[in-house]
Amino acid sequence: MAKRVNQKRLIKATWGGAPLEKTRHLLEHPTTERILAGLIILNALVLGLETSQSLMARYGWWLELLDHTLLGIFVVEVLVRLIVTGRGFFRDPWNVFDFIVITLSLMPQTGPLSVLRALRILRVLRLVSAVPTLRRVVGGLIQSMPGIGAIAFLLTLVYYCFAVMATNLFGEAVPEAFGTMGRSAYSLFTVMTLEGWNELANKVMQTHPYAWLFFIPYILATTFTVLNLFIAIIVTAMQSEADKIREAEMKEHREERKAIEELSDKETLLLAEIRELRTEVRALKGGRRKKS
Repeated sequence: MAKRVNQKRLIKATWGGAPLEKTRHLLEHPTTERILAGLIILNALVLGLETSQSLMARYGWWLELLDHTLLGIFVVEVLVRLIVTGRGFFRDPWNVFDFIVITLSLMPQTGPLSVLRALRILRVLRLVSAVPTLRRVVGGLIQSMPGIGAIAFLLTLVYYCFAVMATNLFGEAVPEAFGTMGRSAYSLFTVMTLEGWNELANKVMQTHPYAWLFFIPYILATTFTVLNLFIAIIVTAMQSEADKIREAEMKEHREERKAIEELSDKETLLLAEIRELRTEVRALKGGRRKKS
């Protein structure tokens, strides 16, 4: 709340207040956010249609015109936000993300930089910054990164140990799957995804009947245990992020209610003073009438 008040005072002191303040409120209005999200989705559809050669042969001029028009709207939106926010624009990571995406879209897409044409679809990712719900999801994912890193390190250790064991145990019997560390790592990765693992296991068990003692603990350790830890960490982080947002909203609500109560108390005092003044005025008028 205090930061918002200081930002408002700074804008008023620097630019005269009213026009930029109205523009800022317009940019932050829910209707503006919905319109912007709709334009981003429309732009994504246009970029998808431009991949069709038959459609480009018939409507290529219209699709390119619509694409350039939408890009112009996005550029104006980012520039207006930059002017209104000032230096604080680059303090918000979502604003920086939007700025980078729009800058990539404005770069020339011919010659050696033609590969950047494929990066235009990154504009769709602006939906993350335009939709508050998506921002919360991404915030939860970012918050869960330390835990995900620890689990990834644990999974790497387990994965490496089983790859070494598989190479030593099954390398001679099934060299196309376990002949080297690289092949073992690839084969165990497919087993971890449960894609065709039973066929590979049956092939190994033709020469090693007890190979199931290797595959079952590996699947339990990786697919059903470690990978589920990823889900648990992400869900916990998202719940923590939602709790923080809820606490911030409740705090802001309490501050608004406190301000309203203080205002009502001041109004009550003013009304009491007004009544006292009226009583004094009536008393003075009654004294004058008696004298006359």
